[in-house]
Amino acid sequence: MIAPDKAYIPQSEKPAPRAATAAQLVAGAIFGLVFGFLLQKGGVGKYPVLMGQLLLQDWTVAKVMLSAIVVGMVGIFTLHRLGLVNLHIKPTRIGANIIGGLVFGAGFALVGYCPGTAAAALGQGNWDALFGIAGLIAGSWIFAELSGWTKRTAETWGDLGKVQIPDLLHMPRGLFVAGFALALALVLELTQRFAPR
Repeated sequence: MIAPDKAYIPQSEKPAPRAATAAQLVAGAIFGLVFGFLLQKGGVGKYPVLMGQLLLQDWTVAKVMLSAIVVGMVGIFTLHRLGLVNLHIKPTRIGANIIGGLVFGAGFALVGYCPGTAAAALGQGNWDALFGIAGLIAGSWIFAELSGWTKRTAETWGDLGKVQIPDLLHMPRGLFVAGFALALALVLELTQRFAPR
């Protein structure tokens, strides 16, 4: 008989998730409130603005998104370069990304809100956003129920692993981030100049 302290206990590949601390929860709530406030102030929680973007008549959403991408990309990669944060890169799965993008786009077009803007819209009193939030919850449940099937099918189609665009282009990350940030800033400036709304 094997003594209990000598028995081999196989370890799972993933460590057990650790519970969030109170400080992390407070920080998450503060950042969420700031994010919602900035979305609302940027005007992207308003149904007419979102519909205007989908109809290519109001470019407010594109401007806010481009600004966020530039600031976020430069900030995250700078913090990573300084060793202050770790990147948690999700695998690139072409099939799953295309299907997810189509489902997300269809939901956005039908309801007029994406998850972040729906929360901001609800916070400013737009009760119609509740339909989008209900759809988000239902869609999340359906996705969870189908996750075993999707892992065997859609998530295997075009699985490139944990790659980033600079890796695919064989470029140093710093050079890519600087060049891409400049390109996005140029697009932002052109959008501001030629599509003032």
